[in-house]
Amino acid sequence: MEIKLKKNILEKTTQPKHIAIAGNIGAGKTTLTRLLAEHYGWIPRYEDVENNPYINDFYEDMTRWSFNLQVYFLNNRFQQILEIQRGGNTVIQDRTIYEDAYIFAPNLHEMGLMNTRDFENYINLFKNVSSQISPPDLLIYLKSSLPTLVGQIEKRGREYEDNLRLDYLKQLNQYYDNWIDGYNLGKLLIISVDDINFADNKEDLGTVIEKVDAELFGLF
Repeated sequence: MEIKLKKNILEKTTQPKHIAIAGNIGAGKTTLTRLLAEHYGWIPRYEDVENNPYINDFYEDMTRWSFNLQVYFLNNRFQQILEIQRGGNTVIQDRTIYEDAYIFAPNLHEMGLMNTRDFENYINLFKNVSSQISPPDLLIYLKSSLPTLVGQIEKRGREYEDNLRLDYLKQLNQYYDNWIDGYNLGKLLIISVDDINFADNKEDLGTVIEKVDAELFGLF
């Protein structure tokens, strides 16, 4: 009985998983993706920012490039998820496909930065795409206040983020809170970035790892 139980636990811990990290701009998604990938031996899949052909234009003129940017992200993340589902390895993904549809696109539309025609076209495209994929086994949400986000953004010093509007960040945070409050697609782990510094503090990172172990493997 004990041998069988240990075997079941082993099978559970080695089963391929899709872990995704969600959070506003500057919340620390890329950093935590890298740290957890290194700790668990998972394959990281990062958001394509540096090679994104629209990102600089978007921050210069959000109204003109909002639809193009969102379609690019949707297609990129859809390709990532298809690779994850077809593969046999555990993958941790920096940002989810759901954030594009439930947070960024609606926020752009509400702020008048994406017209209704483009928004409705985008949402219909998302519905078709999302019907072909499965949600992550675990969603890790990095919850952060506006001052923390601004501090993180300034710290990393990306030139194209110099024009980032505070009202844009603030409304994104509101959309994130609403989305997470109603999230029911799978396991959810919320990490408060205001209270924990996993990037620079090993003990804080250890706390996050313990929480991830508990959600995925029930070890704590």
